[in-house]
Amino acid sequence: MATKGIVALKLNDKLILKAQKGITEKGITEFPEIIADDNCIINEELNEYFSSNNLIAAEKISSSNECLGIVSLGEKLNRQPYSKDDLDFLKTILNIASSAIQNSLIVEELKIVNRELDSRIQRLSSLFELSKEFGLFSESTKVTRLLMFSLIGQFMVQKYALLRFDGDDIEVIEPKIPVEELLGHLRKYDYYKIESSLNKTQVALLYPDIYSLGIEVIIPMQLQGKTKGLIILGKRFNNEEYTDSDIEFIFSIGSLAIISLENRRLFREAIEKQKLEEELELAREIQKNLFPQIIPVHKNFEIAAMSITSQQVGGDYYDIIKLDNENYCLAIADVSGKGVPASLLMANLQAFLQVICRQNVPLTDATGLLNNLISENTADGRFITFFWGMLNDEKRTLHYVNAGHNPPLLIRNGSIIKLEVGGMILGVMKTVMPYSSELIQLQKDDVLIMFTDGISEAMNKKGEEFSDSLLESICIKSAGYSANGILNEIKDEVQKFAKGTTQSDDITLMVLKAK
Repeated sequence: MATKGIVALKLNDKLILKAQKGITEKGITEFPEIIADDNCIINEELNEYFSSNNLIAAEKISSSNECLGIVSLGEKLNRQPYSKDDLDFLKTILNIASSAIQNSLIVEELKIVNRELDSRIQRLSSLFELSKEFGLFSESTKVTRLLMFSLIGQFMVQKYALLRFDGDDIEVIEPKIPVEELLGHLRKYDYYKIESSLNKTQVALLYPDIYSLGIEVIIPMQLQGKTKGLIILGKRFNNEEYTDSDIEFIFSIGSLAIISLENRRLFREAIEKQKLEEELELAREIQKNLFPQIIPVHKNFEIAAMSITSQQVGGDYYDIIKLDNENYCLAIADVSGKGVPASLLMANLQAFLQVICRQNVPLTDATGLLNNLISENTADGRFITFFWGMLNDEKRTLHYVNAGHNPPLLIRNGSIIKLEVGGMILGVMKTVMPYSSELIQLQKDDVLIMFTDGISEAMNKKGEEFSDSLLESICIKSAGYSANGILNEIKDEVQKFAKGTTQSDDITLMVLKAK
């Protein structure tokens, strides 16, 4: 009959106090952490515990020399020492009980494993359900709200916040932490470089300022190895620690959420891109209709023209406007820049030109008026290089003004005359000095090449320009061809020169040949 005693059993390879009698509260809490190896009874720390709690007899519970636990007893009620027979009897009882104890330990371990498996199955089921729910929401706010509600319900968290990164910006979602204080502490660190989950110990060591706010775990939300956000969680209401399994589960939920959010972003971008492409295609069709649909037939001239934009819409422009049976307005222009802004300014120019050319205003005055209108409708330093003239089919004359455009090339008897008379480019400022003009008497077989700098500045793979000199030599060589033949020759040579490169600028070309 002992006055006190303890039973400690092996659990997770450690001796855990399972039963006690007559031991003080202090004695219960101070039971040492002992590895349950074959020599578990021979341990200095354990012997000190026995001595401090007046436990004078101890025996190992074993099966096939495996330590299953220990039993230790205090002094007997009659205060007599334990005899050899007493100790032998204790060993016999323990040997008889060892099989049952071993079975109970196995059962206990199986229960723990089953509980862990049940928990994992439940969490996998939760992940599956959440992935379906995330896929149903069209709004990112609903995804983030479901994420936080799931974590709160699963872990009963007191403090929490969800952070999403967009470049240098941090979006704080559903916070239960002082936001300014949290962001102030976060920006002291390379928060976007957090690539693995951090438990309580790691947060306290690496981010003490954040830990001081009551934060116990920081878990990254990653996409293709890049951290796109953070899940920040504080203490749980039940005061339990976050296990590795808990952190792994939270990481999995965060990954599902960030993938869902990214998919929504990509979907929105795809819709917007498709909408923009449809609008640009419509703008392209509208712009195509601004160019001459049919080139008028002339008694004394052949005319061929083309325009190839580098983007869906461009800033190059040409026009052939019939004024009456004898007179035609020819024009070619290049708006600075490319794309939609240039195309809008080009549309303005076309509208102004269609009106002004029919007003019987002297060509120089009309150019000044055109410049004033363009100046009033441009911003951000945009401008237009512009060449236009009045072609008389009966008199075979061209009366022109060049407003800063690439000088058209007049090929006559194997030589080149550049049409440069005019004034400043359109749109820089209102007309101060009047424009000049020149009247050209065209002769049989004269060729006039009007072009934009997309031709002369076309680049090859070596970064070399097509150049004015190469264009001039091709013009002279092909001057005997028809207008269409000359146009195709120049186009083919430019495309051959720039083969393998992306067209960097709009290309526009108009060829006039006197019969």
